Amino acid sequence: MPLELYDTWSRTVRPFTPIHAGQVGLYCCGPTVYDHAHIGNLRTYVFQDVLRRALIRNGYDVRHVVNITDVGHLTSDADEGEDKMEKGSRRTGESAWSIARRYTEAFVEDWRALRLLDPTVWCRATDHIAEQIAFIAELERAGYTYRTEDGLYFDTIKQDDYGFLARLDRAGLQAGKRVAMGAKKTVTDFALWKFAEPGVVRQMEWDSPWGRGFPGWHIECSAMSAKYLGTWFDIHCGGEDHIAVHHSNEIAQTQAAHGTRLANFWMHGHFLTLDASAKMSKSSGDFIRLETLRRRHFDPAAYRYLCLTAHYRSKLHFSWTSLDAAQTALNRLRHLYEAWPDAGRVSADFVARFDAEVNDDLNLPRALAVLWELVKSDLPAADARATVDQFDTVLGLGLREWKSVKPVEHDLPQNIRSLLDEREQARSERNWAKADEIRKALGTRGWKVEDRPEGQRLIAIAAD
Repeated sequence: MPLELYDTWSRTVRPFTPIHAGQVGLYCCGPTVYDHAHIGNLRTYVFQDVLRRALIRNGYDVRHVVNITDVGHLTSDADEGEDKMEKGSRRTGESAWSIARRYTEAFVEDWRALRLLDPTVWCRATDHIAEQIAFIAELERAGYTYRTEDGLYFDTIKQDDYGFLARLDRAGLQAGKRVAMGAKKTVTDFALWKFAEPGVVRQMEWDSPWGRGFPGWHIECSAMSAKYLGTWFDIHCGGEDHIAVHHSNEIAQTQAAHGTRLANFWMHGHFLTLDASAKMSKSSGDFIRLETLRRRHFDPAAYRYLCLTAHYRSKLHFSWTSLDAAQTALNRLRHLYEAWPDAGRVSADFVARFDAEVNDDLNLPRALAVLWELVKSDLPAADARATVDQFDTVLGLGLREWKSVKPVEHDLPQNIRSLLDEREQARSERNWAKADEIRKALGTRGWKVEDRPEGQRLIAIAAD
């Protein structure tokens, strides 16, 4: 089955054909690095990684570009409030530049923990100010800009089809004025360049033909994607929250400057929902990070597996119970795979069925169903391993690299065994405080305990 993907622009699933034979240009909106990424953010990147792997499996050479927003993203889509980097600087006492470096490194660490393929290009907004200024100048020459007391703005009224990606009701928005207007002509107009405020000291500002200031959020993606992929490339990805404003504005800018909608396919991952007790807002300071999962002794790969159990265009509900089920399923698959002998033959039938599900707009839940059907089949063990190797080029679970460990490496005295059993019970009940107390007690007796997804591992430090 040929690869078919859902295009938000057309609202249809349609066959994917690259603009240039054998090659795919893929741009994915990256993080704003004023804080850690939460697991809702990371779900979108798992979807994009699966997309890239599916493209590679279909024989394409993928040029994958991911931006790092380290300046110019205000606290609202209405170009109001404070730049998020400046806000983060005030919160932590660090410089905006230091915050950008620290949270970029943390994001890349999360990226690799989830076994996401590194992009061809990481591009930082602060490294491409000249390109953004040049793009804005092109828009000015084309007559799409106007100046206010606080910045240079894009005039959306000059485009009859502005907001088509989101099917925006422009008349309704204007009538309701649900976004503060300020000096803007139209409610949908957006900032291209924000001016430095008199008397306000900002850490990230640059000189420009319009005065000292900083770029708006949307211009960076149009400028950087054009630099690395051209002004008409194959696929642009992001979260569903980007459709109405950020991606609509990217398209408007590129239509005005270059006459294209930037990408042939626009693809969006849907939100992660959580139990009522959990929060997903960075601004609240209370959100679930990948490190939160680690502290509860879950493997990041289990979260990746959980993401694969729902279609990228459907909501995925997160709970500790669902993550525990994903960890259990992944561990079972790992142990089965490890026990199977090598040097088998790939099952053409199972591979064809798996690929058909993947090529049906990345239907990973059905692809996983094919995998578990294989597990339960009478396929010879070596052939099962060789076939699952093919599946894992898309799933990205790293089955071949994973190695089991013995939960206990020594004969244990009864008192140590009792403590270990008691701690395992505490972990199963999610009583982390008690589990940590027992860990300390084991440490005072000369034993170091390591928590692995497959169980506890105890190492003797000194004789008990």
